[in-house]
Amino acid sequence: MAVSPTDDLQVTPLHDLHLASGARMVPFAGYNMPVQFEGVKAEHLHTRQAAGLFDVSHMGQILVEGAKAAEKLEQLIPVDLVDLPVNKQRYALLTNNDGGILDDLMICRWDTEVFFLVVNAACKQEDFNWLQSNLEDLEITAMEDKALLALQGPDAAEVMAEYLPDTENLAFMQGCHGTLEGSECFVTRSGYTGEDGFEISLPASLATAFAKKLLEHTNIKPVGLGARDTLRLEAGLCLYGHDMNIETTPVAANLAWSISKARRSGGDREGGFPGADIILQQLAQGTNKKRVGLKVEGKAPVREGAELVDTQDQPVGIVTSGGFGPSMNAPIAMGYVQTDLSDTCTSLSAMVRGKPLPVTVTSVPFIKPNYKR
Repeated sequence: MAVSPTDDLQVTPLHDLHLASGARMVPFAGYNMPVQFEGVKAEHLHTRQAAGLFDVSHMGQILVEGAKAAEKLEQLIPVDLVDLPVNKQRYALLTNNDGGILDDLMICRWDTEVFFLVVNAACKQEDFNWLQSNLEDLEITAMEDKALLALQGPDAAEVMAEYLPDTENLAFMQGCHGTLEGSECFVTRSGYTGEDGFEISLPASLATAFAKKLLEHTNIKPVGLGARDTLRLEAGLCLYGHDMNIETTPVAANLAWSISKARRSGGDREGGFPGADIILQQLAQGTNKKRVGLKVEGKAPVREGAELVDTQDQPVGIVTSGGFGPSMNAPIAMGYVQTDLSDTCTSLSAMVRGKPLPVTVTSVPFIKPNYKR
């Protein structure tokens, strides 16, 4: 049953198109969002085999600009922004003074002193406030007049090139400015599915018309939040508020790779970000827990919140994301375990309805990514 926008939920520019397309709508991060159209499994497999169109306009888009923007942003983000080329994008984390993760985001350098950020919907107001309070001499703009679409799957590149030929030359995590219907847009070759694809920031007023053009292609179908979740789980990608939060550090979350070499101990610009002392110490000495992948025996899914126990039935961790992986035709999960039990092939059990279900620690991603390098 669709949730009415009068129920204090915000809507994206594509809301009416979703309803016209038969979407089942649910509340998500304060928005009325499509959870599925044809069905989660069908939408998931279609994205892996052809291309899926996702409405991610609920995400926050923020522009940060001003003198020495890179150096100043590095005071909040543990990545190398000073040496980041124009139109190159990086995955990044906002951390607090305890080393906890405030949010994860994508950051792209638009110009020498201009950076474009895409942040999570549930965190966007807090992120905006955090940036403003810590970067008072930079201009921070919430791009509320923009929509964000994601076109994902092996057919995405061919279709996208029809509208913006320059996207053919992009590699994974690169972006370019372009023109759609006479208005400026920005496209990055990135996504949240493990597939090749694009995220398209464009004026909200053009979003529905452009989405309709894309959906005229027989190999493109609309995809909802349900399949977005199963796709990202197979790709081993974290969901903020579930697989990481302010109680987890980048090292425990198995995201140490996101901390640039220049920002680590001995690097050109070591530390200098919130929680640096704790995070750099953990990089050197490790943590008592670690995020891992979990292969589940049988067909029953293991859901978030399930307790993990060792072979002596002692609690050793918890599941943070879990479900059925349509591409694998098997249940999969991610969670945190004691570091001494985080090696691949370690046998554990997940407690499901009071009964132990055998699981095996594995590396992530569960599927081989198809990014264009």
